[in-house]
Amino acid sequence: MPLTERQEQRRRRILDASTRLAVRGGFDAVQMREVAETSGVALGTLYRYFPSKIHLLVATMEDQLGLLHLALRERPPAATAPSERVAETLLRAFRALQREPQLADAMVRALIFADRSVGAEVATVSRLTRTIIVDAMGPRAAAPGEGRLAAVRVIEHTWHAALVSWLSGRSTVAQVTQDIRTACGLLDT
Repeated sequence: MPLTERQEQRRRRILDASTRLAVRGGFDAVQMREVAETSGVALGTLYRYFPSKIHLLVATMEDQLGLLHLALRERPPAATAPSERVAETLLRAFRALQREPQLADAMVRALIFADRSVGAEVATVSRLTRTIIVDAMGPRAAAPGEGRLAAVRVIEHTWHAALVSWLSGRSTVAQVTQDIRTACGLLDT
C-alpha cells in the first residue's frame, strides 16, 4: 500500500536524520532513539517504518542510490563505450562515498549485517544498483542479453566487494579504481 503524502514526508525526515547521523559518526552513531528525536517522530513510529537499524540503513542506501540514479539522468557519463560509461558512473559514486566515508561505512555494514528479515530491502538495493549500471551503459548500448546481464551482476558484486575492501583498509583508491574498470571491461566482451 503506497504511503500518504504525510507518511512520505515523515519517512523522508527519518531517512534524512539517518543520513546526517551516519555522516557524523558512521554505523554506531545511527541509534534509533536519536533518529526518532532528530526526525521529530515517536520511537514507536520509527519502528513502524523501519523495524531495525539495519532496515533503516539499508533504506538509507536505497535512498542514496536513488539520488545517484537521478544525478546520472541529469548528468550522464561523457564516455561513449558502455564499459567506460559504467566505470565513469561507478567511479563518480565512489568519489562521492570517499567524501562521506562514515556514511559509506554505515550503509555497507548494514548490507553485510542484513539477515533474511531485510531480504526484500536488500533485493531492492541490488535491483537499483543493476538499473544504474544498465542505464549508465547508455541509449546506444544493445539491450542487455543473458551474457550482458551476467556481466552487470558481476560488476555489481565487484562494486560492493571493492567498497567493503576499501572501507576496511584492505584496498587503496587506485586498487578500487582498477577493480571497477576491470569488471566493467566485461561489457566489452
